Amino acid sequence: MDSETQFPHPERPRHVARKTVLRAALAATAAIPVALAGGPALARTFAATGTSVPLTPPCDDGDDPTPEQIEGPYFKPNSPQRTSLLEPGMPGTRLTVTGYVFGRACLPVAGALLDFWQADNDGAYDNTGFRLRGHQYADSRGSFALTTIVPGLYPGRTRHIHVKLQAPGRPVLTTQLYFPNEPRNNTDTIFDPRLLMTVRDGNGGREAAFDFVLDVPQDPGPTPTPTGTPPAGGTWAVGTAYRAGDRVTYAGRGYVCLQAHTAQPGWEPPAVPALWRAG
Repeated sequence: MDSETQFPHPERPRHVARKTVLRAALAATAAIPVALAGGPALARTFAATGTSVPLTPPCDDGDDPTPEQIEGPYFKPNSPQRTSLLEPGMPGTRLTVTGYVFGRACLPVAGALLDFWQADNDGAYDNTGFRLRGHQYADSRGSFALTTIVPGLYPGRTRHIHVKLQAPGRPVLTTQLYFPNEPRNNTDTIFDPRLLMTVRDGNGGREAAFDFVLDVPQDPGPTPTPTGTPPAGGTWAVGTAYRAGDRVTYAGRGYVCLQAHTAQPGWEPPAVPALWRAG
């Protein structure tokens, strides 16, 4: 792939002072991500020129959330929980994607579920196993980090990464992420410039960043922190730390935990098939 020397900005500049300040504060409270050892992974803030790039999409106290996109034919539920999709001997250019998940008030969405899937270096999807598929949860600051490879091309599409996001108790957002300066961006009928990541070369591969804005109403006041962790098993309960294989009941039915996680409102067993299976 060509090495970009300047990142385009498909939207006109918009007021983003609130989010810029918030993102700087979040970065100051955590260690610098490995993916961007030279600086914090804040989407749309790095470029080869060292200048700031307008945020896409913006979060400015009520702006539009991240646009939806079609799921496509290749999504599979029950992906493994992991932050790295790399496997031994996997060909391709290493890629790290970092960023934050925000709500409508520009506050981070802690614990948001992110499920990624993509094509391999040859443009093929694994439809029998879970190669280049995985889900994770945003941390307490709403941040996430994915280690993978640059997806290959296949007929009719530009390079892209699929993702589903869900905040506790909210609907699922299905969308896709794109790479700047790709020739096929101009011919792909699904491509949306609002979903462009910022991408640069670094650390023997490529580094990308993107911030998601979910349609989640938020109160600018403090978020209560749950106290205590009930034991696993019995009736499904918010705040319980479940392990793979744990069995619970919910609404009179039995379920088996598929992935270790801490239960949150909106992740009741019937609502999140990636986490629970009836049985």
